[in-house]
Amino acid sequence: MKRKLGRLALVLLLLALVLGAAMLWPLLERGEEWLGVSWQNPWALLLLLVVPFALWRGTFGEDARTPRLRLGTIAPLAAGPKGVRAWLRDVPGVLRAAALIFIALSLARPVSYSRPDSSDEKGIDIILVLDLSGSMKAIMDAPPGSLPSRPTGIQRPTRLDVAKEVIRDFIGRRKTDRIGVVVFGKAAYVLSPPTLDYHLLDTLVSKMSLELIDNSATAIGDAVGVAVARLRRSEARSKTVLLLTDGDNNAGSIAPDYAAHLAKVVGCKVYTIQIGNGDDVEVQDGFDYFGNPRYVRVRYPVNPELLKKMAGDTGGEAYVATDAKGLSESMHDVLNHLEKTRFEASLASFDDLFPMMLLPAVLLIALDALVRAWALRRFP
Repeated sequence: MKRKLGRLALVLLLLALVLGAAMLWPLLERGEEWLGVSWQNPWALLLLLVVPFALWRGTFGEDARTPRLRLGTIAPLAAGPKGVRAWLRDVPGVLRAAALIFIALSLARPVSYSRPDSSDEKGIDIILVLDLSGSMKAIMDAPPGSLPSRPTGIQRPTRLDVAKEVIRDFIGRRKTDRIGVVVFGKAAYVLSPPTLDYHLLDTLVSKMSLELIDNSATAIGDAVGVAVARLRRSEARSKTVLLLTDGDNNAGSIAPDYAAHLAKVVGCKVYTIQIGNGDDVEVQDGFDYFGNPRYVRVRYPVNPELLKKMAGDTGGEAYVATDAKGLSESMHDVLNHLEKTRFEASLASFDDLFPMMLLPAVLLIALDALVRAWALRRFP
């Protein structure tokens, strides 16, 4: 019994030494961060309940599976000298139990949340209002290189294609401006409220199409009214509605003049960008017998006086863009007229720490295999 207790103490001491050595790198790398980690899969920690059995199975349990030979007496053998390998026979079992501990910890997925960094930033609250009426399918040729994210091909870009790429570029250049998106056709819809999640905005804008909503009419008044409603509780010094449209108001329940009045009441400026100048434009009308796009000439009415009045009544500006470059310059020129608001921004990040638990587990399993194959081979 005394010998068994001594062996048990040696096994536990060896396990503690192995765990300490394996944790040395994670502790030196992250230090006190381990005290505040969040375990994403805490149920995986139940695997730790198997560790005592695995430890016993790899140490004392090996004795029950060791081949035996009956002899009259083994007293001379017991009193004989023992080599270092006899004292280290429990090392493989300890290594395997320690590896199991690290596997359980890695499956539990520890995550370290860094402390938020606060900084003073300046920003603007902007709602982009994009026309998705049928007239946006008109062709709007863009010079080579003006739409870098659009793949080259036979099909010519439409007004919507150009507007989407310009908006995505506009979003990509922002750092601290909160941006929302409203789309409208026969009715207006909020695609996204004002947010700093530019990746989400880029994804939403890239997936916009004319089939997204009813595009049979143009409800400019409703669209501006919905955008103003999203900004009425904003505390930003500059609240802006940036309207991109290529048509005239012919639907909706809110008159554009009244929508401009609502914007003025909440201190919101409306900037309008008229896409096109009302001339005849080309619209794709299917394909010919050879599979090439077929185009027809169509004229869509515009109302520049209405857009100028809406902008003027709210203190904004009115622009006209006939190509991608003009549209981009108009959108960025809007920012030069706005006063940014100083606010405190907090940025926090998190790191997955499970690789720091998984790597020691893999190394311990490899070391176990090497020790069994070379140093502590059993016979027979």
